[in-house]
Amino acid sequence: MKSLKQLFSVKNHKGVMFSDKENEPEDKEQIRITYYQSGFAASVKATGKPIVLKACLENLYYSFEDQCRKLKDEQERLKQPYREEQEKCRVELKKYETGLSIQEEQEQEINNKIEEKKFEIIDVKKNPEKHIEGAKGLTAQFYIGLTLLIPITLYLIVFYVSASYSAFFKEFSNDSLTAAIFDKDAFNNAFNDSWLEGTLVITIPFVFMGLGYVIHMVQKGKGIKNIIRLISLFALTFLFDTLLAYQIEKKIYDFNKTMESPPYNLQIGLTEAEFWMIIFAGFVVYIIWGLVFDFVMKEFEKLDQIKVFIKSKREQIEYFEKQLKKVFEKINEFKSKISDESGKINVLQAKIDGFVFPVKEYLNYHTQYKEGWFQAINTEIALPKKEKEELLQECEGTANEHLKSLDLINPDFQHLIYSKN
Repeated sequence: MKSLKQLFSVKNHKGVMFSDKENEPEDKEQIRITYYQSGFAASVKATGKPIVLKACLENLYYSFEDQCRKLKDEQERLKQPYREEQEKCRVELKKYETGLSIQEEQEQEINNKIEEKKFEIIDVKKNPEKHIEGAKGLTAQFYIGLTLLIPITLYLIVFYVSASYSAFFKEFSNDSLTAAIFDKDAFNNAFNDSWLEGTLVITIPFVFMGLGYVIHMVQKGKGIKNIIRLISLFALTFLFDTLLAYQIEKKIYDFNKTMESPPYNLQIGLTEAEFWMIIFAGFVVYIIWGLVFDFVMKEFEKLDQIKVFIKSKREQIEYFEKQLKKVFEKINEFKSKISDESGKINVLQAKIDGFVFPVKEYLNYHTQYKEGWFQAINTEIALPKKEKEELLQECEGTANEHLKSLDLINPDFQHLIYSKN
């Protein structure tokens, strides 16, 4: 501390007196001696009475405190660490405020993206071509195609069940072409004969439909290889229908032939109208079914593009929401740190606005004053040894009680901060 030139310059009956020489330099050793001398003189004057010591120590403390308040240069020196710490807190606060601002901007940006994706999900259903090139919603063409596809599919199931049963298992009892192609009892008779026969008859239509699906998928490709595959698939389907027609027509021919009729062969079959009727009733309808199926699937794939688009946008929204959650956590973290730093700045400002009481220095002077007081009892006051020892103990208790009232018994801090008020 500065020289404390206003403190304890001469001894008197009150124990202290301020110097009139405000600019007279004194070092700390001289101040310590002054405290000792003041305690010695006051003890001689009061004959060492503990009650007087109590008043002197209180006067000592309040005088020292008042003097600390008046020593502005010393106070500024003592407050400098708090100012430096406060400046560090302000730098940290600025950093956290900048971080908070960045995170809040990211929050707004992510919220805008989420709203944009939600709008796209709604708008793609109304205006699919705006978001997906060549995409449309389900149109009347799709529903018309689906409406035609269902009965054609039923027709093919009935036709191939009946035709396959007639070709592979049926024994003809009349020459009716209708009974040969569309046998109303084909399904029941096949299962009545055996479950294996019935299973074969019922699954053959789905073989043709499977070929139709494969044709649809192959059409998506380009190049000469795909063209060859398409021709091969159509040729395979036509060949199978031809074999069915040949077998059915052969059974009808054998049922109607006479002794003079030549054996049935492909040349005879090609000249029979019934042969071509069976092919057209199966293969041509199958081609129509394939074209309608292909059209319906292409229209549905356009709808599927919309579903994929919507799914993609929802996945993006889910991703943004996860990012938003992380941003919220960072925002809360920054707010917490800003609050902590603001609190530290306010606490430090209260210390800066108040004054710093140098505890260790005061205790040093307190000890010197008490030492002077005790020395005077030992050397200047005439008392029996026992009474003198009792007096010293009482004075020691009074000194400790004084420090205890100030909460300065064995302090673990260098300075005590008093607020401005």
